[in-house]
Amino acid sequence: MNWLRNVPASIQLYFNILNSISKKNLYFCSRIPPEVMLQRIQTVYLLIAAIISGGLIFVFSLWENSEGVAMYAQDYLMVFIAFLASALLSLVSIFMFKNRKLQFVLGRLNILLNFFLLGVFVYWSLSLPGEMDISEKGIGMFLPIISIVFLVLANKAIKKDEDLVKSVDRLR
Repeated sequence: MNWLRNVPASIQLYFNILNSISKKNLYFCSRIPPEVMLQRIQTVYLLIAAIISGGLIFVFSLWENSEGVAMYAQDYLMVFIAFLASALLSLVSIFMFKNRKLQFVLGRLNILLNFFLLGVFVYWSLSLPGEMDISEKGIGMFLPIISIVFLVLANKAIKKDEDLVKSVDRLR
């Protein structure tokens, strides 16, 4: 194994783990327990995106109308369903760690869903009457942007994992 001296340390570690697991079954992550795989950085990003999409919509209002009543996401069925679908996609994507390609696709679908939400909010904010009655926009309208940032970070980490696995496969 002298050829391993020129390989980066992270790839050496993965190769040694794979070598120690089995000589004939070198499928990446085949025998590593799920607890280890749930500690990857993309899991943290996806969990944060799920908390933002599924939890913070109840905390932050979208806007206040002219009477001063705060309007939340659950007041609008389409927006509420879209936020919950985004949170569900993030949670499902967390447990797809064995199928990184599907995990990556689910992340992209989630990003598109959040862009749809953002478009709806931009449309509503531009068409909301309020220059006379002064309606105040809330921070809840920016939740899709924050969610998109974490989903992009998660997809970058998933892509990095996939590239690492492909480089290990080339070493075999």
